[in-house]
Amino acid sequence: MSELHPALEQIIHVVDDDEALRDSMTWMLEGNNYKVLTYESAEAFLEGCRPDMAGCIVLDVRMPGMSGLEMFEELGRRRCTLPVVFITGHGDVPMAVSALKKGAVDFIEKPFSERDMLRLIEQCLTLERESRSKRLQEADTARRLDHLTQREREVLDLIIVGKLNKQIADVLGISIKTVEVHRARVMEKMGASSLAELVQHVVTVEPGALLR
Repeated sequence: MSELHPALEQIIHVVDDDEALRDSMTWMLEGNNYKVLTYESAEAFLEGCRPDMAGCIVLDVRMPGMSGLEMFEELGRRRCTLPVVFITGHGDVPMAVSALKKGAVDFIEKPFSERDMLRLIEQCLTLERESRSKRLQEADTARRLDHLTQREREVLDLIIVGKLNKQIADVLGISIKTVEVHRARVMEKMGASSLAELVQHVVTVEPGALLR
C-alpha cells in the first residue's frame, strides 16, 4: 500500500462521457480555485487510479462501457477511499439512491446549479481530509505499538482495561516502581499526554482492547 501523506493536493476527478459537461465543470471548478482532472470514461479513470490519491470524484451514473455504478463498485474492491458524488439524469435516481446505501456521499440531478455542486464538492473534500487524517493517526499508532517491548505491551494492556499500578504489579509480579517506569515509557512511546488520549488511540486501532 502506498504511504499516506498529510498534505497531498486535493484534486476533483470528473468522470463523464459528455465532453460539454466536462468542459463546463473544468471552467467552474478552476474558476473557484480547485484543481480538476477529467476523464471520458470509467476505464480511463481506473487506468490511473492510485490508493494515495486525495480529493473526490464526480461520477456520471450512466456511461457507455463501464457504468458509474460499476466503477463505484470497482473502487470499493480496490479500497479507494475518495468520496464520490454521482451525477444523474431523472431516470437514474433509483440507481443513485442504491449507490448512497453502498457508501456514496450524495447525488445531484441534471441540470444542477453551480452553488449546489460546489457545496457537495466542498463537503466531499472535507470528508476526505478528515478520513485521511484519521488513517494517518491509526497508522502512526500501529507503528508506535510495534515499537513497544513485550513488557511495555503487557503493562499497556492492563492500563487499557483500567488496572491501577499496584494491580498491574501484582498481575505481572513486578514492583510498583517498575510499573511506573514502564508506564512512563509507554506514554512517551505512544505520544500520549494523558490516559484518556492513550486509551483513545489504542482502541481506535484495536477495538477489542477494552475487552481483554
